[in-house]
Amino acid sequence: MKVGVIMPLGESQAIGRPPSYAELRELALQAEESGFDSVWVYDHLIYRFPERPQFGIWECWSILAGLAEATKRVELGTLVMCALWRNPALLAKMAVTTDEVSGGRLILGLGAGWHEPEFTAFGYPFDHLGGRFAEALQIIAPLLKEGKVDFHGKYFSAPECELTPRGPRPGGPPVLVASKGQQMMRLTARYADKWNTAWYGRASAIATRRAEMEEACRDVGRDPQSLEITVGVNVTFEEPSGTPTTPVDPDRMLTGTADDIAAALGDYAAAGVGHVIIGLPLTQAPSDTAKGIDVLAKALHTFKQG
Repeated sequence: MKVGVIMPLGESQAIGRPPSYAELRELALQAEESGFDSVWVYDHLIYRFPERPQFGIWECWSILAGLAEATKRVELGTLVMCALWRNPALLAKMAVTTDEVSGGRLILGLGAGWHEPEFTAFGYPFDHLGGRFAEALQIIAPLLKEGKVDFHGKYFSAPECELTPRGPRPGGPPVLVASKGQQMMRLTARYADKWNTAWYGRASAIATRRAEMEEACRDVGRDPQSLEITVGVNVTFEEPSGTPTTPVDPDRMLTGTADDIAAALGDYAAAGVGHVIIGLPLTQAPSDTAKGIDVLAKALHTFKQG
């Protein structure tokens, strides 16, 4: 099983700003040097919630392209990129180009988006998200896998579109879809190489949604074993006193020592998960994220050795 870590692209409450690119680059290199299999970025434009002031985030693809050049070994993924904010055919072009920059290490994670205020603020329609996402996949998937598509839809079109050059991998970078609900899961089963479900703590919590995904695969005539399962896992650590940094629901957050985290990773591997993607608290300072990566690296080493 592979293990990755998410980079904190958003504004930190601890320092009142987002990490700089230089800080993000150092965190990504630290993760690579520590033995992680992948580094991930997430895609938002602005956060507006009633209970707190608005806060911002770097644009993820620009950061991803920089990390593609800076790193040498780790896979690079989006968890996930909103497929409705960039023309789907152009997004496929961007994906193979970044895959070229990275030497074939990109995982193209896609979703439909969910935070309405950022759609509104940046001028994107928030209606029919499922239908728009379905059309985007019908353009992106064949362009990456076959290099061409001829698609005319209600929301998007790609008439006689060809993807050339194809990039370093003949079938393009793998497509990951984060999904829940019947419609989105069936789209995942039809078009994705990998499925992501999030956010969890202990491995037993994924059972219900995993069963739903397996049913969706059967509905579209796909062997569920052919779809790799990836899981987003939130992690926080205990204070020296032994108490968690925040109260946690064990189904939604892993906490404890490096050995505790290693044991939990073993549970995910035993459950047949192909890739665990770890999220640390996003509000902390980059220096705290670096400390968290150090603890995770110890857990990763124990897990890999076991």
